[in-house]
Amino acid sequence: MAHDTTIGDRIRALRDFRDVTQEQLAVRAGCSVDTIRKLEQGVRSTASLATLRALARALDVELERLLGQPTVTSTSPDDGGLLDLRDAIQDIGSLPGLADDLADDAPDAEAWMAAVGSATALYWQGGYSELSGVLPLLLRDGRAVTRDATGPGAERVWARLALAYQIAASLATQSGHPDWAFQAVERQLVAAERASDPLMSGMGVSTLSWVLLRQGRWEQAQAVAERKADEIEPGFRHASPRHLAVYGNLLIAAATPAARRDQHDDAAEMLRVAEAAAVRSGPTRAYGSAFSVTDVQTQAVNVALAGASPRPGDALTLAQRVDLGAISRPVHAASHRVDVAQAQHQAGDCDGSLATLLEVERQQPEWIRYQTAVAATVRDMLEAERRRNSPLRGLASRIGVDPTL
Repeated sequence: MAHDTTIGDRIRALRDFRDVTQEQLAVRAGCSVDTIRKLEQGVRSTASLATLRALARALDVELERLLGQPTVTSTSPDDGGLLDLRDAIQDIGSLPGLADDLADDAPDAEAWMAAVGSATALYWQGGYSELSGVLPLLLRDGRAVTRDATGPGAERVWARLALAYQIAASLATQSGHPDWAFQAVERQLVAAERASDPLMSGMGVSTLSWVLLRQGRWEQAQAVAERKADEIEPGFRHASPRHLAVYGNLLIAAATPAARRDQHDDAAEMLRVAEAAAVRSGPTRAYGSAFSVTDVQTQAVNVALAGASPRPGDALTLAQRVDLGAISRPVHAASHRVDVAQAQHQAGDCDGSLATLLEVERQQPEWIRYQTAVAATVRDMLEAERRRNSPLRGLASRIGVDPTL
């Protein structure tokens, strides 16, 4: 089903609500009034991410809301759901002075920790609707398990709870609820501290950087990841693969907002060091994520497309060295393929871009609906595509982009 409003509709409604003219908004956002006029008139259906971020800030609205990020899962689970996830993250009973008695018996700790591992795998498979059904109960059970955990095994339980909150933050972000995600990361960092695990804290900051990136807070996203990377920087000769993996993930997290801010030399240097860490660590799975040379290479493709002057030709060249078979997480593979599709479109290969997106949709039919980069690329393609009943219009309709554009 198509969304009821376009980006231009939302800009016009917010501008009217604040009694701001197109000219005044252009001055505040530092962009062309012609861009605003064309967006509102439907002549253009999107603009660069940097321009949309500036417009969102000028209108004092979250970037995700301006983009029309979907905020519901594609199906409603019988149990749980996104509102239950919100309630589990924003747990009233954990607030000072409002603590409840947690009368329910805690589940078996080992079984609960295994269930968190299964939920992590489900996230990376792109099963968001199913995950929204199981994750709220996992978070609530986690409170009971950590309450009863004592002795040497307590830190293992707290580390697992930190991972559960990391997955909650990731799902909340993907489903258009970055405020919940921020709170989930806060709880992740508290649990990591209880686990006495500075590397889990590092992964928490990596997750936080991604949440801030999705909120359009690029400066803060870069700063927190860089600061934490400097704090845990390992000695390459003796560092464990897990240490190198967390360090490398933080550098990747910092490189993305740096590129969006047109700090391409800084981004390239961070990716160079991250790749050196990946060579040293080898493919590593740790803290609910993965790290390898391939992970760094895919991010280099993404970085080449960021900023005011994207380089689609460079992105496609960089993509040629990526071994798709070495990407261990289905969602990561899909995300990389979306970057390739965006580069193909910007390089003028619209047919190739559409073929890539349709392939991604076949592999990840739920995940693709949440990707604002896909929607932006499809909108651009629709502006140039006027044939009726084309596969492009079918894709547009399925991901929520108005196919009549």
